[in-house]
Amino acid sequence: MKSIRLSALRESGRRAAVVGLGAASVVVGLVASPAQASEWMGHLSNVGPGHESRRWYDNGGSQNIQFTNCTSSSSVANVTLRKDLDFQPDPQYTTAAFTNCFGGYNSTSSGNWSDKGSGNYYFAVNYGGWANLSVRVVDVYY
Repeated sequence: MKSIRLSALRESGRRAAVVGLGAASVVVGLVASPAQASEWMGHLSNVGPGHESRRWYDNGGSQNIQFTNCTSSSSVANVTLRKDLDFQPDPQYTTAAFTNCFGGYNSTSSGNWSDKGSGNYYFAVNYGGWANLSVRVVDVYY
């Protein structure tokens, strides 16, 4: 009877050690893992000048917007990064002229914007222009 109890006690001690090690590795993994960039993907279908993308929240850092396979009556897509501010005009950052994405199905153009601080961001296409635009794949990295 003593050997059964001792055996059960050893087994429960092993289980506790394994569970403890597993929990410790999860905690270490959470603490030690580097900050991960975020991304969203979408498309644009015959959008008009000044069309605004969906908003995304960024804690701060650079922004990258990439278009793959653009079609339009124009040969350029002007992409302007903007920051969504409450109760005041939204600032406009540099406009990137995307032209390479008009080269075919897998042709891409991209623009990079440096850190503008944390907040909600979006982009506008062909702001103040005249041409509608379709984009097969829109990738936003932040």
